[in-house]
Amino acid sequence: MIKTISKIGNSKGIILDAALLELANLKEGDKVNVTVHGGGTITLVPDSPKVDDETFDKVLEGVLEDYSDTLKKLS
Repeated sequence: MIKTISKIGNSKGIILDAALLELANLKEGDKVNVTVHGGGTITLVPDSPKVDDETFDKVLEGVLEDYSDTLKKLS
C-alpha cells in the first residue's frame, strides 16, 4: 500500500484510513510506539497498557476458579 506524506498543520504525516486501522486493531486515540530501523524502515507497535500485579492476580484467580474442572482433567 502506497501512502503519501502530507502537510498536517506545521508537521508532516501520513493519513491512515479506517480499513488500515481496522486491520491493525487500532483506533483513534490509541498510542503507538514508533521505531526507526536501519534503512529507513518505520514500525508502529500498539502501546499496551501495563497490568499491575494485583489486577493480574485477581484475573488469574477468576480464570483458575472458572476452569478448575477443566484444568484438573488436563493434569
